[in-house]
Formats: sequence, structure tokens, C-alpha cells
Amino acid sequence: MKKYIIDIISNNIPRSLVLLIDLLIVAINFIFTYFISENFSKELDFVKLIVQLPYILLIALISFVIVGSYKGVIRYTGLRDTISIYMGITLMSCLFIISNYLNERIDFSPAYILTISTIIVLFLLNVMALITSRFLFKFVYKSVLKKSLETINIMIFGAGELGTIVYSTLEKENAQRNRIRCFIDDDPRKKGKTIDRISIYGLEKIDEDYVKSREIKEVIIATDKISQKRLLEVSDKFLTLGVKVKMVPPVVNWVEGDLNVNHIKEIKIEDLLNRTPIHIKNPLIEEEVNGKVILVTGAAGSIGSGIVEQLTNYHCEKIILIDQAESCLYDVEQDLIRKRKRNVACYVADVRDINMMEMVFKSHKPHMVFHAAAYKHVPLMEANPYEAVKVNIAGTKNIADLACKYKTDKFVMVSTDKAVNPTNVMGATKRVAELYISSKNKVDNCTKFITTRFGNVLGSNGSVIPLFKKQIADGGPITLTHPEITRYFMTIPEACQLVIEAGSMGLGGEIFIFDMGKSVKIIDLAKRMIKLSGLEYPNDIDIKITGLRPGEKLYEELLNDGENALPTHHKKIMINKSESFNVQEKIGLIEELIHLTDPENNIQIVEKMKQIVPEFISNNSIFENLDKK
Repeated sequence: MKKYIIDIISNNIPRSLVLLIDLLIVAINFIFTYFISENFSKELDFVKLIVQLPYILLIALISFVIVGSYKGVIRYTGLRDTISIYMGITLMSCLFIISNYLNERIDFSPAYILTISTIIVLFLLNVMALITSRFLFKFVYKSVLKKSLETINIMIFGAGELGTIVYSTLEKENAQRNRIRCFIDDDPRKKGKTIDRISIYGLEKIDEDYVKSREIKEVIIATDKISQKRLLEVSDKFLTLGVKVKMVPPVVNWVEGDLNVNHIKEIKIEDLLNRTPIHIKNPLIEEEVNGKVILVTGAAGSIGSGIVEQLTNYHCEKIILIDQAESCLYDVEQDLIRKRKRNVACYVADVRDINMMEMVFKSHKPHMVFHAAAYKHVPLMEANPYEAVKVNIAGTKNIADLACKYKTDKFVMVSTDKAVNPTNVMGATKRVAELYISSKNKVDNCTKFITTRFGNVLGSNGSVIPLFKKQIADGGPITLTHPEITRYFMTIPEACQLVIEAGSMGLGGEIFIFDMGKSVKIIDLAKRMIKLSGLEYPNDIDIKITGLRPGEKLYEELLNDGENALPTHHKKIMINKSESFNVQEKIGLIEELIHLTDPENNIQIVEKMKQIVPEFISNNSIFENLDKK
């Protein structure tokens, strides 16, 4: 019998059946009202009752169809459904009064005239019976189905508006699986109170005994007022207690402004880094890019594709995508097609190919260039200086020279904090590229050259977080080069915002630097990722120290010696006015470096880079001997 009931209520009851039940309830209420109006007399006029009953049901049918009170999913009945039922019953009562008036005017039949007292009593009975029937069904659905299925006991951190929305969403969309055991809030005014008879506690109340006795499986962080530091403390406590931590996304990410269960995701390591997201709102960006042709190199990479995605939110005349990674560029193109972004053109091309690059510039004459194409992996570039120079330096020179030739308004280069006092080939090539861009700005007045520097980008291809995730999935161990190594982190959207902001703000010659908060100790990041995976360090997943890789630093910097950071209108963005140098000498040395065409003579290539960038001191590398000379 229970299984039969579950099968019925687990599926949506047909609307026609709901309407039929509603009409049946109205019929019963009218019969009861008729008995009341006749004072339960034994000498009732059943003929009159039989005549009036179809009339009552007809008016009720018309009212319910007009209002649509029968269309709601009964097991999800809420305030709006209640209002809909009330409106239907009110309309029915109004139609009775109008019918009475018309009957009296045309003297049709006194059998169809209802007394005011009958209309009022019928109204009250229908309100109580129809609304009660809805909530009674909802109660039966929740109680019977919850007993038949395994439930998940959940806590909600946040007893404010967002917390109550999460509670309502869980109750409505997934009532058969979730059971809210308590709310948790830091506000002392809320502690000890209840929401829908569910208690609100402070975090100090939640301990191992509470979690075990109530078999708590999950906690949902449902507050947009929590600081990054507090989020870290809260999540660490819950993870230590063996409770899965989930988060509600920002309201702007809800589909059509409504939250659903699928929006609530497990907390990620990106959410727990000691970093407050930076939001840039600059109306000048629209002025800079709307109606313009924008070229993005490295458009299939993490930063390049992020820049393209954000640019498509504006009204650019055309966005030109260049990348040599065919498959990745195809993925970006297909994503843009799915989003119906038609003002794009994709080229599978290499920034080292000057002929191909000139064809693109000649065909499209871009107003602005975002140069994100580069090799970025430190150990690989340490072993392949020739390729690093050809792409990171010669490729940058090609695009910069063409920007001047075709009178591009602005050239924005994506650089890295590894270019600051570099200890590896990759960082040194990016520093040389910075110097060339700075030199071009000083000797050519046709284009405004701008540089942006960031730290590590969360989730980018080949970054530490995807690597750690894979190692955890494989059962460990996590490999770490040094227990004291630290890094700055930022998200891909933030990095791309910075680049676009720089394009609108820059006047030429600046290096824009992001205030990236505190650097993160990588071993702490690894331990948190193990916790987030529901595992324990070192019992389940160990961390293995492998030693610094060639060219790797213990920590990164944002400014070179001799550089000074100045504030901008945005408190999180600084401008570095780079140190003075002999422009013609630097350009000459860079051209000599580019023309070193022997891929086997890495010593000569690195030696020339050290001449261009005197602060380039190799670390844990075969090129350390060059520094001794």
C-alpha cells in the first residue's frame, strides 16, 4: 500500500484530476452549507438542492479555470498557490452575487438565487477546505516519502534572507532527500530563535557530538556577508568534523534570478584561498571597445579565452582570435557559436609567423590588441630557451611592430610576476618582452603600449590546482617542490578584468600591477585540497617533497629593484613607472638575441638574456655558471 501511495505522489497528479477533486470539495461544502442554512431541518427541499448543485459546480468550474488555481504542483504548494486558490474562491463568490442580481432583474428562477449568508458560509468553508487539502497532501508527500528514502541531514550556515531562500528551495525541489537540522549564524541576536520551528545556533554549538548524534552529512554556506578569513575558519571546522561543505553562488549567477538545488555546489579550493575577489567597474571600458576591432593573441589559452569571453559582453565590431593550438581554439569558437556570438574571426596561426600576422593586421586593422600568446611553463622553458625566446620575445616583437605599422590605438601585453627579478628562462623572456614594449612606447608615438603583471591564475592549464586534483584522484601522493614555497593567486575572471581595465585606463608606458593580497603557502593549499576531497593527510593522501625545479623561486615578487608603484583610481590596481634605461641599446641587444638562430646553443641565448636583464640570476639551473662569470 505504501509503495502504491509513493508511486502516486512521486508523480505530478494530472491537472484535470486536481480540478475534479476541487469541484468535489466544493460540492460537499455546498451540501454542508445547505444543511446549515436550513438549520439541519428534517424537512429539507432536496429538489432545490439537486437543482442548485450543478449551478454551484458550473460557477466553481468557471472561476477555477479563469484563475488556474488547479494548475500548481500540489506537493510544492506555497504562498502563491494559496493566493491563487483564494482568488478562485473569491471570484466564485462574486459570480454568485452577480448571478443573484441578474436573476432578480430578469426574474429567471428563484432556485438559482443564493442568500448572502449562504455565499459567506460557502466562501469560508471552501477557503478552509481547499487550502487545507493542498497542505495535507504536501504533508503526506513529505512524511511518507521521507520514510521510504534515505534522507540527508543538512545544516545551513546563515539565518538571513539567503539562508531562508536556500531552506525554501531545498524544501520545494528536493524535499524527499534533505532534512534541515539547524541553522547556524554568527549574529548573537538570531541565536536561540527559530525559522519554521528549526533552531538557530552559534558555530560554537556545533561539535563532534552534535554532528554524530544527528548524523549531519552536509553544511551549506548561505551568506554573502562572510569575510574570506571567516569562510576559511568555518570551512576548516566543518571539514575537520567530516561534514561536506557546499556554497550558494552569488545571486547574479542564478538563472533568471531564481535559486535551484543544482546551483548549490561543493566548496572549491578557489573559494578558500585568502583572497577577496576584486570587481572592476569602469564605464570607460565600453567607450574603448564598443564599435572597435579587437585582436586577441593566445585566444585559446586560459587568459586569452577569458578576455574574449568578457569582450563578447560589449558591442565590439569584431573580435579576432589567434592561437596555434587548433583543438583548443576550436573549442573556444564552438562555445562562442553556442552563445550566438557572431562577430568573431578565428585564425590558427603562430605569432612567430610574421607573414601570417601581417595578413591578419592588414585584413582587419585592429584598434586594440590584447597580447596573451606565450609559453609559460618554467621547467619546460628552462630546457628549451630557444623556443621561449622565439615565442615570448620574437612573437611579442612581431605583434608590437605590426601594431605600430597599422596604427593600432593600444597594445596591452599580458606579463607575469615571474618577470620580476627573474630566476628562470621563462621569467627572463617575459621581462625582455616587457622591456621591448616599454622601448616601443618611448620611440614610437603611433601606439600606446601597456603591460599588465599578475601572479598565478587559479585553474589555468597546467597550474598547481588541477595537478593536485589529479594526484588526489590517483590516490596520491601530492608532489610539492619545497615546504616553504609560496605563490600569489588570482582567478581567471579577475586577471581578464585587469587586462581589459588596463586597456581602457592606460595612456602608454605603464606596467599595471594587481594588489593580489597575501601569498599562499602551497603546502597549506595542498592540505586543504585533501580535506575538501573527504580524505585525511597523511593517512589517506601524503605530500612528497621533491625539491625545487630548475629556475623555480621560493616566492614571487611584483616589483623589480628600482621600480615604484603608484596608486590609481582603483585601490587594488597600481601603476609602475619603470626605471629608465638606454632604449636604443636595449632594442639592439633584443634584436641580437632574436637573431641567434642556433637552437643547440642555449648557453649563448641565455647569456644574451642576462646581458639584457642584469637582474636575471639563475636558480637551481644549469645556467648558474653564467652568473659566476
